[in-house]
Amino acid sequence: MERVLKILRENNIKTVRFEQSHMYGMPHGRSIPAKHFGENATNGVNMSMCFLAFGAEGVPCKNTGYGEEIHNADCKAFPDLDTFQILPWCTNTARVLIEGEYNGEKVPAYPRVVAKRQLERLKEFNLCLWSAHEHEFFIVDRETMKPVEDKGKCMGFLGLSFYDSFLQQVIADLPKAGVDIENYQLEAGVGQMEITYRPEFGIKAADTATTFKMGIKEIALRHGYIASFMTKPWPDELGSSAHYCHSLWDAEGKIPKLYDSSSPTGLSEIGQHWVAGLLAHARAITIFMAPTTNCLKRFKRDSWAPWSATWGPDNRSCSIRVKLDGAKGTYIENRIGASACNPYISMAATIAAGLDGIIKKLPLPEGIDGARDGYSNLPEGIEILPNNMEEAVGSLLEDDVITDALGPEFIKCFVAVKRHEMQLEKEAMSKGNLAEWERDYLFFSM
Repeated sequence: MERVLKILRENNIKTVRFEQSHMYGMPHGRSIPAKHFGENATNGVNMSMCFLAFGAEGVPCKNTGYGEEIHNADCKAFPDLDTFQILPWCTNTARVLIEGEYNGEKVPAYPRVVAKRQLERLKEFNLCLWSAHEHEFFIVDRETMKPVEDKGKCMGFLGLSFYDSFLQQVIADLPKAGVDIENYQLEAGVGQMEITYRPEFGIKAADTATTFKMGIKEIALRHGYIASFMTKPWPDELGSSAHYCHSLWDAEGKIPKLYDSSSPTGLSEIGQHWVAGLLAHARAITIFMAPTTNCLKRFKRDSWAPWSATWGPDNRSCSIRVKLDGAKGTYIENRIGASACNPYISMAATIAAGLDGIIKKLPLPEGIDGARDGYSNLPEGIEILPNNMEEAVGSLLEDDVITDALGPEFIKCFVAVKRHEMQLEKEAMSKGNLAEWERDYLFFSM
């Protein structure tokens, strides 16, 4: 506490944001004058739990267990002081992440709590996760709502000139808030960009992803842009992904556990079981990795997005891409992730699936390599990923391993929010304005 109070004084911080993530992954909370920080950090802040029931439009959904059922009751939220960061793109402002307590226990549907509990399960097997989300996003002019440029080519440098001042602030400010930017580039979609940052161990990886997404959106507004992590704003353009790149290490984060040079696949026994678990539960975790009606439209044949529950060595047509690069450099890329995913939930789902593969010692299916792809001539028994909300929710609810791992309170709340979105989608389809509704519903808030 004294460390944080000293930072507040020395940096003339006037406001501290007490932030929490709802199901759609963007931070919500209260802004506290810095002079009251110590009191609120010690005694907690009253927060209505109905934020967990919010749809993307900020309206509480029915039957979540966190709205009308408990009369929109408060929890007492306490900060994790290790997450305190100054936000240099804001004026005299810092933020700290919070978790709520209710009836003496952590609120079980908090996405950050759900992810931490999966990390604790992993630790029981003397393992930890080193990971990062690889985000793509679209950026448009704030006034016209159209892309700033439409001539840039994927990975070309000339188109980046349109965004120079924005990008310079991103690479200057985000590292000050704990996001270590590695590289940035234009992507294949018009107005689409990708920025990657260094992985972290444990929950810090999802905390960093949350900081990154909010930082990108707020910096963009200061340059007259809107940045959106909505997956597929325009039906005819490519979608934005958030591939979840991760590797397994021992619980102390000292010894890598994925690679085995003597294995035909290059994966250790644990690594093979982990990938097998991801594939066995791929259909169930799709709704967590691609959690909106819009996200699921990304899964198509012969695209850069996955379509089948397959894996392959350095194969971008598969759901699970294994990148072999020695003991410390080998990692797994879960390509199901869409840019609109909640990083905490994406992390939790990946751990729950992979850990089941380890527990049950699931055998690794045949990989897709050579000239083959994940779209055609697939080995017998390969499952296809769900590409609509009804199918995706159904696949989740049929999977007792994943629902049991993430907990009944979280599953009830999450599914209720998804059913609310399904109903809105049906109404938009009946009016013939589905694409417009999705943009209105998701573009600014994601």
